[in-house]
Amino acid sequence: MSDFPVLPAPIDVPALARQVLLEEADALRDVAQAVAATPDFAQCVAALLGLRGRVVATGVGKSAHIASKLVATLNSTGTPALFMHAADAIHGDLGMIQAEDFVIAISKSGDTPEIKVLVPLLRRKGVPLAALVSNADSYLARQAQYVLHAPIRREACPHDLAPTTSTTAAMALGDALAVCLLECRQFSAQDFARLHPGGTLGKKLYLTVGDLSRQNQRPQVGLAAPLREVLFEISGKRLGATAVLDTEGRLAGIITDGDLRRMLGRCQLAELDTLTAQDILTPTPATIGQEEFAVEALRLMQQRNITQLIVLDGGQFAGFIHLHDLLREGLV
Repeated sequence: MSDFPVLPAPIDVPALARQVLLEEADALRDVAQAVAATPDFAQCVAALLGLRGRVVATGVGKSAHIASKLVATLNSTGTPALFMHAADAIHGDLGMIQAEDFVIAISKSGDTPEIKVLVPLLRRKGVPLAALVSNADSYLARQAQYVLHAPIRREACPHDLAPTTSTTAAMALGDALAVCLLECRQFSAQDFARLHPGGTLGKKLYLTVGDLSRQNQRPQVGLAAPLREVLFEISGKRLGATAVLDTEGRLAGIITDGDLRRMLGRCQLAELDTLTAQDILTPTPATIGQEEFAVEALRLMQQRNITQLIVLDGGQFAGFIHLHDLLREGLV
């Protein structure tokens, strides 16, 4: 007997999944055409660019989840936003809306009871209203200054009931709105990093080589340092290498664990007592500026197949960054 559960025989699961995905993809093409067909989307973007308050996204049911996701995307891309559940709005939460705010109401039908109660209250407050709807002839669409039309032919659910295609279309249209605002504001990767300081994504955008190298010891020897001193410096400071500096403190080279192994393989035992750092060093070490992003250090290490880089500050030796530093921060 098989250890795997058996699917119902009449249902071709891969074919059904493919059908759902293709239906939703077709719906997105319809939404794209709707955006181009009217000026409302572009006018809404222009209004939001001049907004002095916040975007308040609202909805009920699955539309509330879409509204919450839109708020998260707007906040992370430079447009201040907050979520207000349409049902809670008529029981006190309406007070969170200020005179300079802008409301985006999300509803497939545009005719839900909560929306019909909420819209007159919004009009009384005098705040701009955009309707993100599938039904452009709905109550909500007729009351809104801007209609963000997300038309769908049917839900991907076999019964045309469960919100599937409609939620995909609404979420994608919200993403399009956020990205347009991002581009119009010239919101940069550095701006994004300031709002996402946590996690690997944020670290890739703000963590510098200096942030990591300053935590490490700075193994270094002079050109005339004997082999014994070189060995102690490398083993004692646990970075697998040491910088070699000349009498003026300038970087002359690097000695790594590999350099020592290769040297021991070619030298006679009697020669070891006379060797100095100058005899062993590699004169053109791989370096990186401490102001560079840590992900650039990773790229250089991968390109050169090495595990450490010498860090420079204005051309002067400033320490080491090691592959372990990048692993510890989750950048690898």
